[in-house]
Amino acid sequence: MEVTVQETWNTPRKPIPVFKLDPVLVLIFGFLTCGLYLIYWNIKVAEVFNAVSEREVISQPIAIFAGCCYPVNIYFFYLAGRDGLPDVYRRAGSPEKDDTVLLLILGLFFPMIAAMIVQNDINKLYN
Repeated sequence: MEVTVQETWNTPRKPIPVFKLDPVLVLIFGFLTCGLYLIYWNIKVAEVFNAVSEREVISQPIAIFAGCCYPVNIYFFYLAGRDGLPDVYRRAGSPEKDDTVLLLILGLFFPMIAAMIVQNDINKLYN
């Protein structure tokens, strides 16, 4: 019986899409466009999470519908806090923290504030 071991140390990682934005601009653009900017923001954040995790954390339809449909928005921030951000923390080398409940509550009442928190954590990838 032959056992094959696949080495991954020399496999290049996929490049992470650059989406560095000041969190205050997420809030301003969200208010100025009455929340329509969050649709675009959700799509770009989903691309970053999927590239960092090297798997599909948040699908494109969920990212699009999260900006349009309120209950899906809560699910988007739940997935971001549970699956997306821990991989971002590991990749950035910063200490991990669990913001899932905070993002759920803020996503329910103040989605633009939750987006600011997620954007701030994503910006740590590019420092």
